[in-house]
Amino acid sequence: MKDYFGMQIKKLGFGFMRLPGFAGKPDSEIDYERTKEMVDLYMAQGYTYFDTAYLYHGGNSETAIRKTVVERYNRNQFQVTTKIPLWKELSFDEMSEVTNTQLHRTGLDYFDLYFLHGIGPDRLDMIEKIKAFDYLRGIKDSGKSKNIGFSYHGDADTLNRILDTHGAQIDIVQLPLNYLDWDDQAKKCYDAAIAHDVGIIVMSPIKGGALSTFTPEIAEIFKKANPEASLASWPLRFTMHLDGVITVLSGMSDIEQVSDNIKITETMGPLTDEELKIIGVAMEEMKKIPTIQCTACKYCLDCCPKKINSPEIIGLLNEYTVYQNLPAIKRMYSLITGGAWSGVVAKSSDCTGCGECEKYCPQNIEIIEAHKEAVKVFE
Repeated sequence: MKDYFGMQIKKLGFGFMRLPGFAGKPDSEIDYERTKEMVDLYMAQGYTYFDTAYLYHGGNSETAIRKTVVERYNRNQFQVTTKIPLWKELSFDEMSEVTNTQLHRTGLDYFDLYFLHGIGPDRLDMIEKIKAFDYLRGIKDSGKSKNIGFSYHGDADTLNRILDTHGAQIDIVQLPLNYLDWDDQAKKCYDAAIAHDVGIIVMSPIKGGALSTFTPEIAEIFKKANPEASLASWPLRFTMHLDGVITVLSGMSDIEQVSDNIKITETMGPLTDEELKIIGVAMEEMKKIPTIQCTACKYCLDCCPKKINSPEIIGLLNEYTVYQNLPAIKRMYSLITGGAWSGVVAKSSDCTGCGECEKYCPQNIEIIEAHKEAVKVFE
């Protein structure tokens, strides 16, 4: 494997996107003392890689990097990755202003890795129009980052197209890889990165925490197979031992998660053939759990006067039904309904019950009732 950071880093990366906070307080308020304890345990075991972004924790995640890592450890003891958000068109001057803000927030003179954040098919034309990849190369040439790349959400065909065009200048791509999505687009995206000889950092190995909190029936399948292994160990081991993977990010929220993830990384090897069969059994059982059969055709979204993203919200209701991971799913709900991706702020509680969505739904889904349920569960 190539050496991107001047050293071979360990396979567990610390994602600063789900840091501990305070009960009843907004996500932007971080408990820095508890975070310092987590950082200290992590680094005491020889782990060094931290991932943040401009938008995490309402912009305070990068500040948390400064307060808990940069101000307390020598610069050669850690690596920091952050990401520039491109949800709208920005000029080079505007992008430069964001980058300088990130350097100030983190207290760093340079980043070890700088990403374009969350590239996907829906924003690719805009990103090409503003020449964001040219800006990224300028960041590396200026010394503001040692490595450059992008985090990606989308299909393998689009990823191949991006890497065909820009892969020669890209060092690393960050991909959502997990065993649940492996037979869909995840493996194809992994193969695309390998074929273009770029490094891979894994995000969402536990699918936002979903693969560590199942219904009791699904959880029992894993516990029966290995009573000593945490549910989180299965997806982490699945990704940690893939060829070409530099490190695997975990958005850890408490010191127990840090301790468990270190134990997994240090003591547990790749999944055996028998363990992969157990995952297959669990996935078959997941499919039997009744969910709302939405195909995400978006006819409902197109005709909704409030522009509520019903397909995404129904998807979250389905995810909650299967995985019961309410905190992570509520975070996703706040992003979807708060305009982080589409720019449209519209929650389920904004539904007026006009029924236009149900007129055009080819699956005859009771969308109004789904929004009432989303209000109860997520709001």
